[in-house]
Amino acid sequence: MTRPPRRWIAHLDMDAFYASVELLRYPDLKGRPVVIGGGRRHQPELLADGTRRYARLADYTGRGVITTATYPARDLGVHSGMGLMKAALRAPQAVLLPTDFDQYRAYSRRFKAAVAEVAPLIEDRGIDEIYIELTELPGAQEPVGHDPYGGVRAIALDIKNNVRRATGLTCSIGVTPNKLLSKIASELDKPDGLTLLTHEDIPERIWPLPVRRINGIGPKAGAKLATLDIHTIGELAERERPWLVQQFGRSYGAWLHDASHGVDERALVTHSEPVTISRETTFDRDLHAKRDKAELSAIFTRLVEQLALDLQRKGYVGRTIGIKLRFEDFKTVTRDMTIEAPTAEAATIRLAAGLCLKRVDLARRIRLLGVRVSALRRAGPGSDPGARA
Repeated sequence: MTRPPRRWIAHLDMDAFYASVELLRYPDLKGRPVVIGGGRRHQPELLADGTRRYARLADYTGRGVITTATYPARDLGVHSGMGLMKAALRAPQAVLLPTDFDQYRAYSRRFKAAVAEVAPLIEDRGIDEIYIELTELPGAQEPVGHDPYGGVRAIALDIKNNVRRATGLTCSIGVTPNKLLSKIASELDKPDGLTLLTHEDIPERIWPLPVRRINGIGPKAGAKLATLDIHTIGELAERERPWLVQQFGRSYGAWLHDASHGVDERALVTHSEPVTISRETTFDRDLHAKRDKAELSAIFTRLVEQLALDLQRKGYVGRTIGIKLRFEDFKTVTRDMTIEAPTAEAATIRLAAGLCLKRVDLARRIRLLGVRVSALRRAGPGSDPGARA
């Protein structure tokens, strides 16, 4: 009787993706602490002698947050999601660059195409990470020399090399029997890592890690586990399933037990329709609806036009138009409305989003503005494709 092939799933995570893309553009910054998250005013200035003058984090004023940072910057204690003003206290000499999402999306498409040349079954998880099915690829089940997993290891190395050739960027790959373990493994040897684990490696490589390293254990569950004196994945694995069910409920408790033992039978989702498409921006300074009306209106229009182009490029229309506001006190408000016919036209989206704005008290200053379209379907007969946007 033929044994089924050993299952191999890879998780690929680009290394400090946004920052690495910027270093391709500004190679003189390689090895320096660099933070991505500034606005247009932080664009590097090209000097007469051909060098560039860069904005420094120490000079930043505003309410922005870090999108990502290079590894030298992370070594200084700054990380994505941290406020730029707070980061300036830890790394005042770090270079501050503006975000360029169009460029990041272009490199995202490029690295995914490079992966698909080697392994076409891919689950897209975002701009900088994917899962890859390796099980049935030629050679994946073959040993190489004294390495019983040399075949699949060689495929993962081919993927890494193809990504580097196509983009000039490095990535880290975790190769394990399932998605849960591969997500953890891809972080173990960053940057430019290749980590292959089997279930036999779980006690040594997985159990010593903090419980929050399991994708699906968030801040609240992590805090509750801490109160129960469970801090590592190994300590979680020591608890019996019935006890975890009693503490966390039948579904989540059972999942915690399985996850801590590396059990995950999920298949790759190689195609899914988006639920919503959105655009948003955080301002360099808080804006007031009346005193900064012209500036806010221009930003609002630009977001709507970008959103309409996104919808048209991806071939979607939607009926539910919504807005998102975050105020100076960090309170977030959303409003939406459903229109009669699905659309991807900027003028229609702006009209509906404007009506949503009128339902919000705009007395407080605004730090973030976003527009979204949901209830999506593929553009076709009877829809407004946005040809006039």
